[in-house]
Amino acid sequence: MPVKLSLQVNGKAASAQIEPRMLLLDLLREELRLTGAHQGCDTAQCGACTVHLNGKAVKSCNVLALQAQGGEVVTIEGITPADGSLHPMQAAFRDHHGLQCGFCTPGMVMSALDLLNRNPHPTRDQIREELDGNLCRCTGYHNIVSAIEAGAKAMG
Repeated sequence: MPVKLSLQVNGKAASAQIEPRMLLLDLLREELRLTGAHQGCDTAQCGACTVHLNGKAVKSCNVLALQAQGGEVVTIEGITPADGSLHPMQAAFRDHHGLQCGFCTPGMVMSALDLLNRNPHPTRDQIREELDGNLCRCTGYHNIVSAIEAGAKAMG
């Protein structure tokens, strides 16, 4: 039996009739057409689906959409400045070669922003520890860590 879901997504009101078992990732990708969060493993292991729910990073493949009822979701699409330029963290990933195929990048960026919300000046070791739940199969993590350091500096 479908249930009405209402929430804020990237600062805008959103609603949908959904099945109670629908995952947040499926709501974002299939109903709201926000495809930045990627479906990787379906077991919350890879981090490609990371978004922010009520100010905290979550793996949207492991959260029921109904858990976001009345809440606020921010996706990679929602961090873009109004002028359409890259967010400083996205620019840092580009400038420091912290991406290759790009599949993991949205989740990495959202995880990095969550880290910086809690710790604006993390050490390299803290960054590496925070990335434990995000997998990259292309670049290795050295450039990703460097990108997050540069993004933190650019964000002040």
